[in-house]
Amino acid sequence: MCKGFYTLLMAQFLSALADNALLFAAIALLAQMSAPDWHTPLLQQFFVISYIVLAPFVGSFADALPKGRVMFIANAIKFIGSLSMVFGMPPLYAYGIVGIGAAAYSPAKYGILTELLPPEKLVSANGWMEGSTVMAIILGAIIGGIMASDDPYFAMIIITLLYMLAAIFNTYIPKLPIDHKLPKKNPVFMLIDFWYSFKALWKDTHGQVSLAVTTLFWGAGATLRLVVIAWAASSLSFGLEQATQLMALLAVGIAVGSVIAARYITLEHSTKVLPAGIIMGVLVIIMAFVQHWQMAALLLFIIGALAGFFVVPLNALLQHRGHELIGAGHSIAVQNFNEHIGILVMLGAYLLMVKAEISINLIVVAFGLFVSLCMTIIHRRYRHLN
Repeated sequence: MCKGFYTLLMAQFLSALADNALLFAAIALLAQMSAPDWHTPLLQQFFVISYIVLAPFVGSFADALPKGRVMFIANAIKFIGSLSMVFGMPPLYAYGIVGIGAAAYSPAKYGILTELLPPEKLVSANGWMEGSTVMAIILGAIIGGIMASDDPYFAMIIITLLYMLAAIFNTYIPKLPIDHKLPKKNPVFMLIDFWYSFKALWKDTHGQVSLAVTTLFWGAGATLRLVVIAWAASSLSFGLEQATQLMALLAVGIAVGSVIAARYITLEHSTKVLPAGIIMGVLVIIMAFVQHWQMAALLLFIIGALAGFFVVPLNALLQHRGHELIGAGHSIAVQNFNEHIGILVMLGAYLLMVKAEISINLIVVAFGLFVSLCMTIIHRRYRHLN
């Protein structure tokens, strides 16, 4: 790996650390404000809506400028959102501003991998990126949970400083030649260009399977994070601080699975990991019947390991095919568009189930069953690609 990759890795880690800590600080702030329970999944929806609305534009934006500069601008938007929450803006709106920055940040942070590194390094690089992101999730959950339990506003000040530090690292990312720059900046042209990119990836067989799996993974992952917090409170009598520590074990599992995938799975054999997703859904169903935190911790670790193992190679496959077909930034924007529609739909389903006062254990079973069935269908359709 080149030196610029490690600078990128540190910038990504700090920004992801702030993102995840801010989520738990915002959840604590909502609890302090006595907001309804369904505001918690709504908080996530305010964050992800930007990925969908801005998808036609952020990919072109990422490909039109040096990606380090794009990451700096996106981090500045996150900084503004976090600072707005410190100064009293309602958490839903402030977290929505952070979502705008995150939507612009993602195509640049993943798109630059195909510019920095050769194709044979992409699975390994994705393993490193996922590993650093997971470490940020672990530390962000713990730091955010602990600090926010005492004083959410103090937590948000620290988080705002983390965004500033990430922006400093962004300035040291190597400036690379601009890739797939748009001939026009007209918004209508950009929408047409995005639609062309969307169709190009979905028509490509390898693009189809990687988009289907990553869309399911991120939709399930975002929802599972909230489901586990609610389930831990109901089944284990855990508070937010203890629940976030339990979530950390899920993140550790993802890191371990990412490392194993990076070590043993090549780009050519990336679709061989699909059965891991089926098993993951079955283990989520089993979680509904667990009554002891030790068993819950073990199950969450294994679920995380399976998730990391199957998503890293397919992320790499999608980046590789996207770079070849439409450009790195464009492909990541299409990926984000699909993934965050998945997140929005699954969070919406969870929100409706919470509002309907459905038992959390029944929600867990439904969630696991849905993941397992979807992965079974995907595996049966695309197993011939191995």
